[in-house]
Amino acid sequence: MKKSIAYLIVASALCPITSVQAADVEVKWTNSDKYSDIDAGEEHRKHFKERTFKSFEKHFAKLAARLPENQKLALDITNIDLAGDVRHGGINRIRVVKDIYFPRMKFTYQLLNADNIVVKSEEVSLKDMGFLIHNGLKYRNQSLGYEKKMLDDWFKNAFLMDQALTDK
Repeated sequence: MKKSIAYLIVASALCPITSVQAADVEVKWTNSDKYSDIDAGEEHRKHFKERTFKSFEKHFAKLAARLPENQKLALDITNIDLAGDVRHGGINRIRVVKDIYFPRMKFTYQLLNADNIVVKSEEVSLKDMGFLIHNGLKYRNQSLGYEKKMLDDWFKNAFLMDQALTDK
């Protein structure tokens, strides 16, 4: 017993745990009742909307983890049009995904530094008309995978490209 505790102490000293700080995220959902398409299909609309917003918030937090600490990413989502379209088939409602029903999202964002000064801001209108032909969709088995991929591409172009240029 004493020997295993000693190994743990030595191992923890050799492999220190580092705490990684990331930018904070604030997401505001403006006039969400007027969004183009946030229909649930079979699920209750209110529950689907809450689950969808929570999923997007987690994804924005994951993206912001790549930004420097002491920054804040404030997003104001003004419209969402999910990939696919909800169709009524008798008593069932299902989401049909076809290339003509591509994902879209509109929002504004501000990137704030530690002093709450706006470093970067923009009004964004995203759409991914080729969402069905992307190879190796890493979110293939996740809900909102097409939208998450679209947000990944936006984030890379909006923030990571800037960092790559300033790191040189």
